[in-house]
Amino acid sequence: MLTIIVWAVGAGLLLINIMLRTRILRLEARLKELTNPQQHLAYLRKLPVKNDKIAAIKALRKKYPELSLVEANKLWQQR
Repeated sequence: MLTIIVWAVGAGLLLINIMLRTRILRLEARLKELTNPQQHLAYLRKLPVKNDKIAAIKALRKKYPELSLVEANKLWQQR
């Protein structure tokens, strides 16, 4: 009997986890739709550390935390 209860609770938690992850992924996708890459580029161009790649990418990701490291690197290359 206890095994069935533990299994049911585990299955319920797994289902909740999947639902929350799906929601987070949808929200992240929507956030990326709402942000304009031109804003990111304009911010990068205004930074005083234009030639310091690492500092510029860190500043960009601090201002726009939804950006991945790969995306920030691509934006830095486009500047």
